[in-house]
Amino acid sequence: MTVQMNRREFLSAGGALTVSVLLPGLSAGANAAVVEGGSRLGLKPDQLSSYISINADGSVVGWVGKVDMCQGTDIGWIRIIAEELDVAPERVSMVQGNTEETVDQGGASGSTGIWFAGAALRNASAEARRVLLDMAAAKLGSNELVVADGTVSVKGTPARKVSYAELIGGRQFDVALEWNKHFGNELAVKGKAKPKSPSEYKLVGTPGARRRDIAPKLFGDTPNNMVDVKLPGMLHGRVLRPAVAGAVPVAVDEASVKDIPGVQVVRVKDFIGLVAPREWDAVRAARALKVTWSDVKAPFPDQKKIYDHIRAAKSMKRDEDAKSGDVDAAFASAARVVEATYEWPFHSHTSMAPACGVADMRADSATIWTGGQKPHHCRDGIAEMFHLPLEKVKVWSMVGPGSYGRNDSGDATMDAAVLSKAVGKPVRVQYMRHDATQWDPKSPASVHVSRAAVDKDGKVLGWQFESKGFSRREFFRDEGTPERTLAGQLTGWPLKPVWLLGVPSESYSFAKRKTSDTIAPLLDRASPLRTSHFRDPGGPQIHFAAESFMDELALATNTDAVEFRLKYLTNPRDLAVVKAVAEKAGWQSHVGARKQLRDGVYTGQGFAYAVRGQTRVAVVVDVEVDRASGRIWAKRFTVAHDCGQVVAPNLLRQTLEAQIVQTASRAMIEEVTFDNKNVTSVDWSGYPVLDIKDAPDAIDIVLIDRPELPPAGAGEATCRPLPAAIANAIFDATGVRLRQAPLTAARLKAAWV
Repeated sequence: MTVQMNRREFLSAGGALTVSVLLPGLSAGANAAVVEGGSRLGLKPDQLSSYISINADGSVVGWVGKVDMCQGTDIGWIRIIAEELDVAPERVSMVQGNTEETVDQGGASGSTGIWFAGAALRNASAEARRVLLDMAAAKLGSNELVVADGTVSVKGTPARKVSYAELIGGRQFDVALEWNKHFGNELAVKGKAKPKSPSEYKLVGTPGARRRDIAPKLFGDTPNNMVDVKLPGMLHGRVLRPAVAGAVPVAVDEASVKDIPGVQVVRVKDFIGLVAPREWDAVRAARALKVTWSDVKAPFPDQKKIYDHIRAAKSMKRDEDAKSGDVDAAFASAARVVEATYEWPFHSHTSMAPACGVADMRADSATIWTGGQKPHHCRDGIAEMFHLPLEKVKVWSMVGPGSYGRNDSGDATMDAAVLSKAVGKPVRVQYMRHDATQWDPKSPASVHVSRAAVDKDGKVLGWQFESKGFSRREFFRDEGTPERTLAGQLTGWPLKPVWLLGVPSESYSFAKRKTSDTIAPLLDRASPLRTSHFRDPGGPQIHFAAESFMDELALATNTDAVEFRLKYLTNPRDLAVVKAVAEKAGWQSHVGARKQLRDGVYTGQGFAYAVRGQTRVAVVVDVEVDRASGRIWAKRFTVAHDCGQVVAPNLLRQTLEAQIVQTASRAMIEEVTFDNKNVTSVDWSGYPVLDIKDAPDAIDIVLIDRPELPPAGAGEATCRPLPAAIANAIFDATGVRLRQAPLTAARLKAAWV
């Protein structure tokens, strides 16, 4: 357990939060509170004390405005801090995300936890070490100093020593840092000190880092769980949604719930909800309350026609990637043109549990508890919604059921705030499964057309790639302004859609033109098919199309799939991951589908590669396909991964394994279903995910460590090539090319007929 928040002390102190840090291996008495809430009100992005502090017992606290979404990112931060300060990792703890205690560093976003926040913590820790050594030099009368586990001694005279605790323990660093004047992901700071070179590392890049949250979760000892927040006088809230998306309440019969104790109905413009002292009463009242909804036209097309709708829809914005080479000339001189179209459905986040949010709205202030991944943006949205100064909104980051993008957490929190403001008491909103799966923001459906010009000798001359679909961030990536939440939309806040889908990231050498057209939503306000960030926004669908097409292009030019990439890729790091994964997976050169059949089961291998930011990934997937049932089993995944410097290799492997399982589920199973009135996939039956029986038998990972480079984002890159690698493996096994996700047995069998 990294951080424990004592809510009882919070309430009895009238708002002065006490944060306690639990360090494994230390007695309870040794774990002193690291800070009283009021002591850090002067939080500044250009102050060393905003990032690093030393407790009276010599233990270290890192303060970060990001949030670990249960990937072990906090352990990566701890190892960076421990490395630069020369202390044992067991003596370092993290405080994450809380707006009163951490600078806005963007929350969990864009795989920037280690990449950006890690860089800031590294520079801050190096500067803290420099300051402490200067203090030690003055105290010990020597500049020949060494540090071991937070104790500074004179080189060659170990008896002459002083600890970090004696130097500054319990006091704040009063040291200015150079700041780039950016909040969010881009925030960067540095001091006078130069961080260690990789040759000096003792911790970073070594195995053995262990997460601290697993055992408490396993044994139910997680007092900072979002669902466990309870406040005196707290009411339980529910929000009602229409059966036909877009309908708004016309009349409400409050008498229909008069027999349920303590129920209060809340209506703010088109927002309608209720509260009750007991949660079950709130549930009962939400089911019983009679609401007359407006008669609206069904907003959605038949699901079978969604891709036709996308193709025919007007483009709201076209983005064109920087063109490379003369594409028009390439197609004009082509001996033949290879073309294919790929389709990707809407996806729901389906977090492990529905979202929960708690709000305590006062006349001139607000205190919020959220399980979302961007607490500072939650603060911003609440402040704007209720016209409060930012400093009057406090948001505490709690452990939620998962996110990886913009799931339903932001909506639950804003719903709780609207209800709390209306009734003048703290309100807890706990969604139910249908609230989450039906109404959470979705990953966008899209269509991708890929064309290539090939000369008479089989050389690829040019490539044209066109994405078209709904925006991957229709209302941006967070709840930072009211209109990005259902409550904000229902209460009339002006919409500010962001039109963006995206194109592939790669280093192929042939001439290319890549364009992306974003279309308007099917329903622009309070829609169950509104779209926003999902893990690696737009990446899996775009690269599913691009890398499936490269496989088809390899076949069209009579080239092995791996040899094709090696022939046309130009970046040395890209070439390195391709070679590494092919060797590890035992790739056998071949052209076309091998259709290897034994005992009624086809086997095949598929390859794909992708780039995300400064991270390169190549994947080989081994599949088995049952000839009778069409069941597809992605049996083995082999991944070569280059994200620059590797901080904690075992935790990075675990992160990649989780990505693989989640993305395999998206590629092979997941699809939001809807009729013309509403989303119809409202639970695990309607929206199934990968079952344990379908999990891979093996995942082999090759980490290409480049300590000379900064660590780049590792939380999302492997999502990109995986769906294409699976589709390419299915083709190798069966000769059937599936160009529409999910890659199901039903689609495969239909293509076999």
